[in-house]
Amino acid sequence: MSITSDLIRGHTDTIILSQLCAGDSYGYQINKTIQEKTNHEYELKEATLYSAFRRLEEAGYICSYWGNEHTGARRRYYTITPEGRKACRRMKEEWRVSRQLIDLLIQSDTEDPS
Repeated sequence: MSITSDLIRGHTDTIILSQLCAGDSYGYQINKTIQEKTNHEYELKEATLYSAFRRLEEAGYICSYWGNEHTGARRRYYTITPEGRKACRRMKEEWRVSRQLIDLLIQSDTEDPS
């Protein structure tokens, strides 16, 4: 089953911040990790990814810097700030609560809850 982008669209910032909690990274690598974690059922469009980077940087949740690759194109890396880590924890908690509520709302009374 393919994951629809509408279902995930509102959580792009949470997904990116979560990836950056594991360490600094650049756009292509973050998207590649997302694809691998979802068994290639979901990927962020390039425009969506870089719009999110701008939004997160303007909010003070991430900072960017240029890498110093010796071969190939120079990469722009992103790192999460302490404020970004707080925001990520808050967003994950909001997701947890939302998931519980949605599970309650879509489960039918005759359906097995497991």
